[in-house]
Amino acid sequence: MKKYAAEMVGTFWLVLGGCGSAVLAAAFPGLGIGLLGVALAFGLTVLTMAFAIGHISGCHLNPAVSVGLWAGGRFPGRELLPYIVAQVAGAVVAGGVLYVIASGKAGFDAGAGFAANGYGAHSPGGYSLAAALVCEVVMTAMFLVVILGATDERAPKGFAPIAIGLCLTLIHLISIPVTNTSVNPARSTGVALFAGGWAIQQLWAFWVAPIAGALLGAGVYRAIGEGAQR
Repeated sequence: MKKYAAEMVGTFWLVLGGCGSAVLAAAFPGLGIGLLGVALAFGLTVLTMAFAIGHISGCHLNPAVSVGLWAGGRFPGRELLPYIVAQVAGAVVAGGVLYVIASGKAGFDAGAGFAANGYGAHSPGGYSLAAALVCEVVMTAMFLVVILGATDERAPKGFAPIAIGLCLTLIHLISIPVTNTSVNPARSTGVALFAGGWAIQQLWAFWVAPIAGALLGAGVYRAIGEGAQR
C-alpha cells in the first residue's frame, strides 16, 4: 500500500505544481512565468518526486508511464490497475486543491481553461484533433524511450531523474501550443473534472493518445535497447 500511497502523493505534486503554475503564475501581471516557466515547473515536479519517492514506487505518476513500463517488461501487470487508480486519485485531489485556491480570486472561471487539455477550438494554438493525437502519441512515445533508457541497468547511475525531468520539460516546450500538453491521462483527468463541459468531452483523447504512445515507445526501446551492448 505504501507504493500506491507514494504514487498518489507524487501525482498530486505533479498536478498541483505543473497545472498550478499554469493557472496561477503563467500570466501573472508583470511577473508571469509564461510557457517556459510552466514547462520547467512540470519537469521540476517529476525531478523532485523521482528523488523523493523513486525508491518507494518507481515514481511513475502517470498511467501511460505505468502501461509503458509494463509493456517494456519493467513492471508487473498485477500492479497496473492499483497504480492507475492511485495516480488518478492524486490528480483529482490536486485538481480540487487548485480549484479552491484559484477560485479565491474574483472573476475566476474554471470553464475558461483551468490548465485543461484540448484540441480544435480548445487547443491553445487552434490545432486540430488529428494534430493533437499525433503530438500526444509521439511525445509520450519519446518520453517512454527516455524513461526506459535512463533507468536501464546499463545507464549511468543516479542521473535518471534529471534526464526524465528535463525530457518532460522539453515535451512541454514543444506541445503546450498544440494540446496544453498531456502525455499523462491522470494529469488531464485531475483538472478536466473541475473545468467541466468541453474538457470532459475531449478527455478521451488524452487517455487514448498517451497510452498508445506509451506502448509505441516501449516497443521502440525494446527494439533498440534489448540485447544491445555498451
